[in-house]
Amino acid sequence: MVEAQTQPQSAFTIARVKYRGGGDWYNDPSCIPNLLKFMRQNTTMHLDQDERQVALTDHELFAYPIIFMTGHGRMQFSPEEAQQLRRYLSGGGFLYADDDYGMDKFFREEMAKVFPDKKWVELPFSHPIYHSHFEFTGGVPKTHEHDGGPPKAFGLFHEGRLIAYYTWNTNISDGWADPEVHGDPPEVREQALRMGTNIVVYALMN
Repeated sequence: MVEAQTQPQSAFTIARVKYRGGGDWYNDPSCIPNLLKFMRQNTTMHLDQDERQVALTDHELFAYPIIFMTGHGRMQFSPEEAQQLRRYLSGGGFLYADDDYGMDKFFREEMAKVFPDKKWVELPFSHPIYHSHFEFTGGVPKTHEHDGGPPKAFGLFHEGRLIAYYTWNTNISDGWADPEVHGDPPEVREQALRMGTNIVVYALMN
């Protein structure tokens, strides 16, 4: 069993990364609990009710198969944090990052510290992450219309395995938040929650 997949056989959950730099890593606190609830209702997975929160330097990072980052602004990784995240992802862990409009520049810069030799690749609609549980024949759905243009999704690969999935110009995780937070229509929230389910199912199967 790979190092990053040593969580005890109890209820699965997702760990939110408490990154440094001033950005709001804690944005939309209801989003992960709502995604876990949706997945309990729509899959056979044994799921916890709440997220966990970890810093990149925490040893507990390696207890969680999937970690999550979001926010609107700046983030910063120390050399130790970059090294730890590289160990985590290279050892079997999976990162889902969702740009909440404002994180893109900083996230890309910091991830370049983690894997200076890797480039983000835009995933084709045929990629299995879009078909792991629900069908998304047109790729990642658009949740918020802050900016024009289509949503984009990118991946980082290590030895042929997708280790990080990054969504931009969509903000899927806002669609997981409580309905009154952003006022998204039910059908938009449903698509966001379905895509979140696909991400988790894919990550756990690969």
